[in-house]
Amino acid sequence: MRKLITLSAIVLLCVNTFAQSINKDAVVGTWLTGKGNGKVQIYKEGDKYNGKIVWLKEPNYEDGKPKVDKHNPDKTKQGTLLLGSVMMKGFIFDEDRWTNGTIYDAENGKTYSCKISYRDGKLDVRGYIGISLIGRTDTWFKVPDIK
Repeated sequence: MRKLITLSAIVLLCVNTFAQSINKDAVVGTWLTGKGNGKVQIYKEGDKYNGKIVWLKEPNYEDGKPKVDKHNPDKTKQGTLLLGSVMMKGFIFDEDRWTNGTIYDAENGKTYSCKISYRDGKLDVRGYIGISLIGRTDTWFKVPDIK
């Protein structure tokens, strides 16, 4: 009886561990940002994951011209269209999350260190300076891919 209980506990532990494992490509696809003002398509390039802006709620300025990266500290990039720009770079999958990447905030022209966690079909995207305690997390929601 004792062996049966031990065997049952081992099987349950293995099943629970397997169920919690995350597919390293779970981030691939199109995600709506927490504020709902943009969609980012995350894609795999080699062994790294990047993300580009594929939809903006307000893609144009009031005068009808497309929004550009006007806050970029590199003056030569200030005319680059926001729509289609790569704003997430270099993420690698590390056991249960994606780390070592950067995220660019076009609203202020700053680039932050970033890590991504996947839970319940959502992404927690945390941008930070230095250590991840000093930062902000935004929850993104999966949406159908934009073609």
